[in-house]
This record gives sequence, C-alpha cells and structure tokens, in this order.
Amino acid sequence: MQQKIIILDFGSQTTQLIGRRVREFNTFCEILPYDKFPADDPSVIGVILSGSPLSVYGENAFKTNLDAIRGRVPVLGICYGAQLMAQTYGGSVEPEGTREYGRAMLDIEDRQNPLFKGLDDRTQVWMSHGDTITRLPAGFRRIASTSTVKNAAYQAGDEPLWGVQFHPEVFHTLQGTQLLRNFVVDICGSRGLWSPASFVESTVAELRETLGNDRVILGLSGGVDSSVTAVLLHRAIGDRLTCIFVDHGMLRKNEFRDVMRDYGGLGLQVVGVDASSLFFGRLAGVHEPEAKRRIIGACFIEVFEAEARKISDARWLAQGTIYPDRIESLNITGKVIKSHHNVGGLPERMNLRLCEPLRWLFKDEVRRVGRELGMPEHLITRHPFPGPGLAVRILGEITPEKVRVLQDADDVYVRALRSWKVERDGVEVPLYDTVWQAGTILLSDVRSVGVMGDERTYERAVALRAVTSTDAMTADWARLPYDFLAQVSNDIINQVKGVNRVCYDISSKPPSTIEWE
Repeated sequence: MQQKIIILDFGSQTTQLIGRRVREFNTFCEILPYDKFPADDPSVIGVILSGSPLSVYGENAFKTNLDAIRGRVPVLGICYGAQLMAQTYGGSVEPEGTREYGRAMLDIEDRQNPLFKGLDDRTQVWMSHGDTITRLPAGFRRIASTSTVKNAAYQAGDEPLWGVQFHPEVFHTLQGTQLLRNFVVDICGSRGLWSPASFVESTVAELRETLGNDRVILGLSGGVDSSVTAVLLHRAIGDRLTCIFVDHGMLRKNEFRDVMRDYGGLGLQVVGVDASSLFFGRLAGVHEPEAKRRIIGACFIEVFEAEARKISDARWLAQGTIYPDRIESLNITGKVIKSHHNVGGLPERMNLRLCEPLRWLFKDEVRRVGRELGMPEHLITRHPFPGPGLAVRILGEITPEKVRVLQDADDVYVRALRSWKVERDGVEVPLYDTVWQAGTILLSDVRSVGVMGDERTYERAVALRAVTSTDAMTADWARLPYDFLAQVSNDIINQVKGVNRVCYDISSKPPSTIEWE
C-alpha cells in the first residue's frame, strides 16, 4: 500500500511549498481542503495543517474536526495550524501588537525532542503571523521559543502532535527541511518509496487496468507535460492511443514542424492540424486577456472535437494536467486565479471519460518521470510554454503580423539561450538549462522612438522574460549575464523588422505572474 501524507490547506500561500518539501523525501502527499480529511484512508501516515491568512478566533475562521485526526496518525500544525490546535484543546490565541514577518532566532528548549533531531540549539526560522499562542492547553508543553514568541513550538505531552509558529517549508528557515524530514520520515515512518520508477510502474499498471482495451485520445501541446503523458500512455496501451496536435498559429517559430518530427521519433501516432486561420479570425479585435484565453479554449475544443470524432471508438480523453494546473485554476476560497488551459468541457460534450495520469506531479517530478521513461533530453528540459501560446505574450489584439514579429524576436532569444554557455557545478552548460522558463513579450501597440541609419524610427518594443523556479508556484527573475542581454538586444533590433527597443523583466512571482497575460 502506498504511504501518504495529507496536507490540510487553510489557505496559506506556502501550502504548496510544504507539498514540495514532502515530495523531496520520496513520500507521496496530497493537498486537500481543510475540512476534507479522509478518515477512512488507511494509507495516511501523517497530517500537516497549513498556515492561513485568517485568525483562528475570527468569525470566518476555517475549522476542521481535529478529533478525527488526533490519536490516529502524527500531526504537525504550522502557524495557523498550530494556533488552531492550541485553541481547540483549551489554549489561548490572541492578536499581537504588531504583525511579525521575517527572520527570527529559534531557541530549542527540548533538545531530545524527535522533531528537532539534528537541528542546532539556536537556528534561524521565518515568522509570518499577526496572532500568537499566549497559553498552551493543559498537558501541552513548550519545546522552543524566540525572543518575541514564547510558545514558538510545542508538543501535546508525549503524543505525536506538534505545533510550530514558524514556517519550516520556506527557504529562510535554514533547518526547516531537516525538521520536516524528522516528522515525515522518522515520526510518521515514511519508507521513501515514492520515486519516478515507482510512479511509472504503478501508473502504467493502473492505466492498463483502468483503460482496458479502450481507445484514448490525447491533446498534445508540444510541452513536456503532454509529451510525458503521451509516452506514459503509449507504454501502457500502445497503438490504442491517438494524439492530436493543433496548430493555433501562435506557436514558436517552426515549432509545429519540429514537434511533429520529435513525436514521430517517439513512435507516437499523431494527427497534426493547422487551424491558424480559424483562431486568428476569432481573435480579431479582442484585447482583454481572459477573453483571449476563453476564445482560444473554445476554438481548440471545436477543432479538437472535429478531429476526435473521426476516432469513433474512443472512450477516453487524456490531458497533461499537473498539480500546479489544478491548484492555480481554483484556490481554497473558490476564486479562479487563471483559466486552466486544458480542454475543460470537452469530455462531457463527447461523452468521454477524463484521464490525467500526471495530475499529482509537480513540473520537476514530470521531468524526472520523463527521464525514467527514456525520453530525449531536449524534450524533457524544454521550458514550459503556455497553452494559448504567444497569444498571452502579445499585449492587446492578436494579428498574424504581430505574431510574426514576436516569433522572430523570440527565436533570436531562445537560440541565444541555447548557444550561450555558463559554468554550473564545474561543468559548462547552456544558459537555457539554468533557467526555468524564458520567453519574449510583444508590447503590441506600445511604440518607441529610435534611430536607425540616421533616420528616426517609431517601432515596437519587446520585453525579455526569464525566471528561476522548481515548481512554477513561485518564481524569481533570472540574473542573466549583462553581456548576454546586450548581445540579444542588439541581435533582435538588427534582425527583427519592426522592433527598435528591448527591455528585461525583473519582477518575481508573487506578486507578478510568469506570463504577462
């Protein structure tokens, strides 16, 4: 039986980071809404309660039935989770005079506590709270404190139930990974069996059992998620998989040709469809970002459905949906962060069942699975690319001429990233491999004055974007070499007709997103 850590999400912006840390210990975890603990699941070996922007004493505070968890498996409450447990069992949580946000020094008082094994007596942690636990419940004991937070960590007597006021999942808690490892591996008893090899083995077996002799249709995008999905399904059901690759006219330069060639090399059965004229026609005159996404999604469904109906015996629709897609499409409060780019609504219209074999994986895990499947490295390391393509990298209305300008500028940028070498861990690697995602944005109707050949120009500006990340939930702008940026700027302006200015985007996520639209 697969072991599982449940993370109950109370709305913290770092809940997904907890999940990433748990996965680093080769342990499967599932993030669920705060009130959805699966009490009848025997595979659960531990529970982590996340932080929250709310106050536990607030009128709209998120609550969960802790009695259904306590005594069954070990529990670790983080920030709000720690406060919730303290309040539930008779302690006091009160507002502080000022919100504490930032680094603090944790003094460990119980050096023998299993939660603190391997930690220094004094270690840096990250605080982010406006409330504090002023009194612990009867039978609970303090095990660590800071200069401003008396009950910075506690345990419920000798029970396997802990609370910490700080955030061990974030980078600034220097020994947070060790604390989480102590909880997941030593206290909960994870055997560390969650790995790419085990995922491939169990998923292929599950797909064979679930799909049987049914035929499956898969919408390919050319990206790593759908490509890994295709190879995984092909291993499970062979030629009963048919892939459809729709060119909406907003792919990167020559991408449709290159991707079709790559898929042929993988032995996949792929139907390629050039529907660019339809998409450009529907997008004419549309400026609003979400409207563009909706139109592209609806157009894609129309084209995909027409092709898929030619495969009359298909019973399933497969998608390369991964965990961040599901998290970002709908958060704990039910608010949409961005429209999910997969083909929502299509399974119901075509009476197809949905197959999403990567739905629990983060992006870096998808790449590890791709390597386990023996896929070519250039497909695995390919940067993420948005489903709507360059449509969300062109601000304002989409036209074929704007796409041409952006394709040319983007092609200069990406080719330079692949050819420019830097040293990483003593080895020379392409600059492309040191960033998570890179692309070019056309500022569309924004034009700037320039001088070319002693003549005044009034042409478009483009912005270069490159970020570092591990899972796309958070991202920082990449510190690309100045010499590289200078060369790329010069090459774009000289080689791309219609561009006379190049900028570099130095915003991070949050508060910005990776894509501009």
